[in-house]
Amino acid sequence: MPLGLIVGLARAMRRKRTSSLSILSSKRGPRDYYKGKNCKPTGFHTRKGGYVVLDEKLPRYVVPDLTDFKLKPYVSQCARDATVSSTTAESADKAK
Repeated sequence: MPLGLIVGLARAMRRKRTSSLSILSSKRGPRDYYKGKNCKPTGFHTRKGGYVVLDEKLPRYVVPDLTDFKLKPYVSQCARDATVSSTTAESADKAK
């Protein structure tokens, strides 16, 4: 009898996919569950429906000084066409 119970539990565990059950989405959670997109809030909601942005929660970007840097940040709109030599079947036949 205990062996049959253990075999039955093993079969039940094999049937259930525990990996899909561990993923909590808004469809699997409670009615008011909101998962979001993994971004941090920058403030808080007020009682009257407003939103207060806190300066200490805004992201800070550290940009290095690029005054003597050789490369330019943007590509020119009037860039020259570059000729690229590609190996085709005709050029491979000529080389033989």
